[in-house]
Amino acid sequence: MDWKEVIAKLESGELRSAEKKDGKWVANVEVKKAILETFKNGNNVDQADWNYPGFVDKHNIPARSFTPEDGVRMVPGGSSVRTGAHVASGVIIMPPAYINIGAFVDSGTMVDSHALVGSCAQIGKNVHLSAGVQIGGVLEPIGLAPVVIEDNAFIGAGAVIVEGVVVSERAVIAPGVILSKGVPVYDCVNGRQLEVGEAIPAGAVVVPGNRPVNAEKLPWASERNLTMNCAMIVKYRDEKSEASLELESFLR
Repeated sequence: MDWKEVIAKLESGELRSAEKKDGKWVANVEVKKAILETFKNGNNVDQADWNYPGFVDKHNIPARSFTPEDGVRMVPGGSSVRTGAHVASGVIIMPPAYINIGAFVDSGTMVDSHALVGSCAQIGKNVHLSAGVQIGGVLEPIGLAPVVIEDNAFIGAGAVIVEGVVVSERAVIAPGVILSKGVPVYDCVNGRQLEVGEAIPAGAVVVPGNRPVNAEKLPWASERNLTMNCAMIVKYRDEKSEASLELESFLR
């Protein structure tokens, strides 16, 4: 397939820039190559022909538009979805929000105000991305898997999830949590530290935390009792959690 066909199939949902194989999310390298080829073949033009006068972008990846038949509620006020991003029926996009090329946003998901869904990010069904959530994108390195948020996860306001972190189904990320490969995650329920690159477990409730600095590497900071950021799993979803996080079907 050439890049034009790949972009069209990404947008329709026939292709995805990452897929789950043997229980692990991996990048679809050929798809990512086609996305990069799209940028290479694009020319910067005034976007006035797509009703965005004064904006300049590649001529072959203009912002998408939606109709009622798409089943997407795109609320007015400055949001944008780039060509090559899949947005399924039943998704709500509150302004301002941005969904980049290669991203996949599945049905029933809420993308709230000031939320970013980065390039190639994978967002499952009935996910709630609260206000100010930043879901990192990744086009390069070519083989690096993107951030994945699986079905029925809840991402609290201002959370930042980057560097290919996977949040498993039904997990809850509390407001202000930062998840990256460099931020350790401690499972306080099971008494262990997650391995680097290990997915946030299904149903985990993750809150922001702090940890002491390494006294050998940073003695000055240790003497002053300075701490560093971490994330902590403090419980797993239960009936009380389910009641507080229930999504309202009438919004969709």
